[in-house]
Amino acid sequence: MNTNNIQSLSLDELEKLAASIRAFLIQSISQTGGHLSSNLGVVELTIALHYVFHSPQDQMIFDVGHQSYTHKILTGRMDQFSTLRQKDGLSGFQKRKESIHDPWEAGHSSTSLSAALGLAIARDMQHKDHQVIAIIGDGALSGGMAFEALQDIGSKQRKMIIVCNDNRMSISENNAGFEKGFLDRSLFESCGLDYVGPLNGHDLKALIQTFESIKDHQGPIVVHVLTQKGKGYPLAEIDMEGNWHGVGPFDVASGKMKKSGYSWSALMADALMELAQKNEKIVAITPAMAQGSKLYGFQKAFPDRFFDCGIAEQHAITMASAMAQGGIRPFVSVYSSFLQRAFDSLLHDASRMDLPIVIGVDRAGLVGADGETHQGVFDIRMMEMMPHMILSQPKDGKEARNLLYTAFCQDHPFAIRYPRGGVEKTDTAFERIPIGSWTKEIVGSHPVCIVITYGPKVDVLIQKAKEENLSLVVVNARFFKPVDQNMLAALDRMDLPILVWETDQIGSLSDVIRRTIWKPITVIGIGDHFVEQGDIPSLEKEEHIDVDTVIRVVKKRKTSIL
Repeated sequence: MNTNNIQSLSLDELEKLAASIRAFLIQSISQTGGHLSSNLGVVELTIALHYVFHSPQDQMIFDVGHQSYTHKILTGRMDQFSTLRQKDGLSGFQKRKESIHDPWEAGHSSTSLSAALGLAIARDMQHKDHQVIAIIGDGALSGGMAFEALQDIGSKQRKMIIVCNDNRMSISENNAGFEKGFLDRSLFESCGLDYVGPLNGHDLKALIQTFESIKDHQGPIVVHVLTQKGKGYPLAEIDMEGNWHGVGPFDVASGKMKKSGYSWSALMADALMELAQKNEKIVAITPAMAQGSKLYGFQKAFPDRFFDCGIAEQHAITMASAMAQGGIRPFVSVYSSFLQRAFDSLLHDASRMDLPIVIGVDRAGLVGADGETHQGVFDIRMMEMMPHMILSQPKDGKEARNLLYTAFCQDHPFAIRYPRGGVEKTDTAFERIPIGSWTKEIVGSHPVCIVITYGPKVDVLIQKAKEENLSLVVVNARFFKPVDQNMLAALDRMDLPILVWETDQIGSLSDVIRRTIWKPITVIGIGDHFVEQGDIPSLEKEEHIDVDTVIRVVKKRKTSIL
């Protein structure tokens, strides 16, 4: 199927096409993983758009891009779905280099309206006459940037169509005010926008008639459609917690996920609940990521101490900072890549006023299949420059629990990074960790090199060195700020080369160390570029940040020393 022949189909044929696409999506995503519920909800809507408008002349922007699977199918990419979110495969979002039908790309929400206005202005300045269509929903209107754009769109009055896909959901059930029941004519008209709706977002005839009637509308107009997230797959239709928003491979008949286990997110959430039972001032805050951050248990245990802000990371950090100023101890759980959106709040509010919020930086490091928009490899550099900020990462579950406990025992902004993936479950007693302290382990009896690293890679390297019968000093740099000045001075005095194994962007820990010691250091880390999608082991190998690369570099240094 492609956009060249969809206009020749009858309404009955279009409805059969919708059923066929929905069945294909369920079967295909069950094999590869991906965004399921959000795409099942927009099948008819996307077909109607492509029936009435003519891509790529008319430009369609799907907010976040995770709802664009039907768009990809209709623009000739159906045969690539077996490669979805894999190395060199089909992206899970719109991707400009993937197709001329993708005029914009994003991996974070609430950008489509600003982008659509920009494209509309560019069109008008070049005296062109195509249509620009932004499809926004799935919680994206809870993001402040979307409302900034709505007001500007109303003031500039450029020709464009805003399709508001209203499914009353974000990733999970929406807790943000506007998308919880206040999306109506008055909201959009107050911004100076014309309005049509609400329409049944699964009624192809009504959708096509509406889009035909407004396709040449001059000025901005909102088409408000009501859809059911997860439509066509019963388990997704009744899901209120976001379990079917983004999935790994699963069995279609039973709904059982093919891969599961205890995650870092779950470990941190469990530890948080333990601490909250002892300290009634501890609260949990999430910007619409309760399911991914495993905070539903906390919400059920402490409903009055759980706050879902919607997709609004900047607001979440500033609100948490003010709660801390008021005597509460907030824990904000946010993905590393989404934390980028809260840079100003971190610097201007939490850091500048030195307020004791605790930030759980989830999905730190490479995340794999979601690709360059989601890789959590910039947060160390972003936060390390902020005064008063304490920045850390545990090597294992025990250290994670102790860092969380330590964070609540002090009075500064304190960030704890942890990666995507599994970790061994532990319930060890809480102990305070001296802030800024590192640990080290000597493998073998005659070390040939000092390797400074962090996170789970510490134990990976120790085990690999033992297997290779290679003697090393392995340093667990569990604090990026402050660093262990005493240990660094001692390492500087040792007659051994120093290698820093970054699992994030070059210039993170290594820059801090270079400011502290005089000895030249060798750095292994991701270069000055974005890392695309793929499984994490393959990406680590491609980026030359895998443990085998470290061992090779150490052995090469050993040979040159000898």
